[in-house]
Amino acid sequence: MNLKDKTILITGGASGIGLEAAKQFLALGNKVIITGRNQTKLDAVKQQFSEITVIQSDAAEEKDAVALYEKVNALGGIDILYNNAGVGVRPMNLGIANEKHLEGAVYEMEVNYLGVIRLNNLFMEMLKSRRESAIINTTSILSIVPSVLEATYSASKSALAFYTKSLRSHLQSINASVKVFELLPPLVDTDMVADRQDKKISTTELVKSLIVGMQKNIDTIRVGDAKALYLLNRIAPKKAYDIINAKKEFTKLK
Repeated sequence: MNLKDKTILITGGASGIGLEAAKQFLALGNKVIITGRNQTKLDAVKQQFSEITVIQSDAAEEKDAVALYEKVNALGGIDILYNNAGVGVRPMNLGIANEKHLEGAVYEMEVNYLGVIRLNNLFMEMLKSRRESAIINTTSILSIVPSVLEATYSASKSALAFYTKSLRSHLQSINASVKVFELLPPLVDTDMVADRQDKKISTTELVKSLIVGMQKNIDTIRVGDAKALYLLNRIAPKKAYDIINAKKEFTKLK
């Protein structure tokens, strides 16, 4: 896929993976629009990168998604939709009744899964009208093997992975020109996992791998440990499960 002279919308683009993607896509000669909930963070990005268009939008809110579509359409539309926004809720012991279990699960599913479908549906006809266009969905290494301390997060990413494969097949069945890419990161060094001591890769490395994969038209882009875990899970699923969950400290769950 040609990654130059495209207009790219990145959700959750004010920090972490999204911001790094914005920088690298911008450097390739593209126009970039980013969204985020925090206006202060968006303003900081705009101050540093005046070429980037920033739009405040919450991926969990339907009204924000509709407003985002209308604003982007008024700007001339996009060629690539990068569904990068994602959230994780701090783990609690699911064996101890607590209303926050459902509250947290609904929030994670709303942002990580349902919000993606909502945006894809809003922008689908726009993307189909372009000569070359794409949707990028970020899933996770945990869509391959779940983390028991991140139950709904893992489930949301598994749901997104299955949806992504289905969406790709459905678009192919109607001969649509929209490419659908799935990015499977391992643990990435972002604010969301700043307190974890596990092995992490940089956002720079991850986005470089994404861009190379897209340029080579690789549908499913597994990066770093996600590659190894995918292969291990096919031949020794229990071993893969133990690796993901080996260092979980259940005694800290409340």
